[in-house]
Amino acid sequence: MGRDLPGRLPVEFAYTGGSSFTDYLRAAAPEMLPGRRPLPPGALGDVAPHGTTIIAMSYAGGVLLAGDRRATMGNLIAQRDMEKVFPADTYSVIGIAGTAGIGLELVRLFRVELEHYEKIEGTSLSLPAKANRLAAMVRDNLGAAIQGLAVVPIFAGYDPAAPDPATAGRLYSYDVTGGPYEEQDFQAVGSGSLFAKSALKKRYRRDVDEAGAVRLAVSALYDAAEDDTATGGPDLARGIFPIVSVVDADGFRQLPEDEVAAVVRSIVDERLDQPGG
Repeated sequence: MGRDLPGRLPVEFAYTGGSSFTDYLRAAAPEMLPGRRPLPPGALGDVAPHGTTIIAMSYAGGVLLAGDRRATMGNLIAQRDMEKVFPADTYSVIGIAGTAGIGLELVRLFRVELEHYEKIEGTSLSLPAKANRLAAMVRDNLGAAIQGLAVVPIFAGYDPAAPDPATAGRLYSYDVTGGPYEEQDFQAVGSGSLFAKSALKKRYRRDVDEAGAVRLAVSALYDAAEDDTATGGPDLARGIFPIVSVVDADGFRQLPEDEVAAVVRSIVDERLDQPGG
């Protein structure tokens, strides 16, 4: 007693103050949090790849998230096949727009946060509580966001305990200060979001089924790519298509690439006759 035995773990590893992994990391290794690393002065937005555009939509019985595959760095295409939509846990999904590296790190931390809570508490967080946890992580990145390294996620999930399964899906958007906003019907983030939302505003119906929602999302991304240079359209030559994921009573599911490709080709064929949609 009273001696520091060789190989003994630091006191932070015996932390029992709560069920938040982010709070534990803030105490044990704050430099590992995305928003806590020191940055050089000045605007840094053009030195890191940025990802756009993400669409979220509710449909009868679930929610959908879809994203294009392009990442840009200034006026250059940094990556043509970036993935921006990920499962958060069994019944939720997250998409990121903004600085790609920080966004991917935030997604990994958020997934660990949800898993850690479930292990400690023996139950999962409610959907609004998950949205609030994500808001706190976005708020921690505010300093980097002011310097141009902003990350703006969009979060969606399905509530298995909802009294009406048809309306169990919920959508949340965020601003760079971490403010969470529950959305109705659909939402989009990223540089192509204005064009994507304009397309959805004309075509969306609340009683749309999953297949109809997939087609609406892919069509809206196509429209966004036509007017926004940072949004990548479908690349038929390379076989690069949008990522489309859904969450319903059976949990998270990413649509197979061949299924999305069939929808894309159908829309492209239609646009040959009617370019404006």
